[in-house]
Amino acid sequence: MAVAVEHRVNFYDTDAMNVVHHANYIRWFEIGRVEYLRSLGITLDDLMSDGFLFPITEVKAKFLSPGHFDEVLRIETRATALTKVKMEFDYRIVSASTGQLLVKGHTQNVFTARDTGHITKLPPKYYEPMERAMESEQEELLQKSNQNG
Repeated sequence: MAVAVEHRVNFYDTDAMNVVHHANYIRWFEIGRVEYLRSLGITLDDLMSDGFLFPITEVKAKFLSPGHFDEVLRIETRATALTKVKMEFDYRIVSASTGQLLVKGHTQNVFTARDTGHITKLPPKYYEPMERAMESEQEELLQKSNQNG
């Protein structure tokens, strides 16, 4: 299950070269992650209220083409791995008008206890919706593979 959200590039997102500053793509990965979880009925407020944090432990980005001021971008987010203590996401940021791929990315997040900062397992109320989404994603990929095969 991929989740897509659109974002218009603001003037302050650009740099002296008149293109989107590279650090903003990492911020937009976060927008994608938050919307992905929201699509599962999970909000960061709920996680934090229940004593869980979701810090990034790894981030990768491959910059293929620049974004520009006032351009509408589509942030596509897909979960790629899940255990009870971590989750990984892949991202594609594309021009909404042309479909051109601008950036590909990946993050790994771990689940930690808010009070101690130690890695902890998620309770079923959070883990199970994520697990169902991952299973659905695997089924979709298998069907696409069989159709193309």
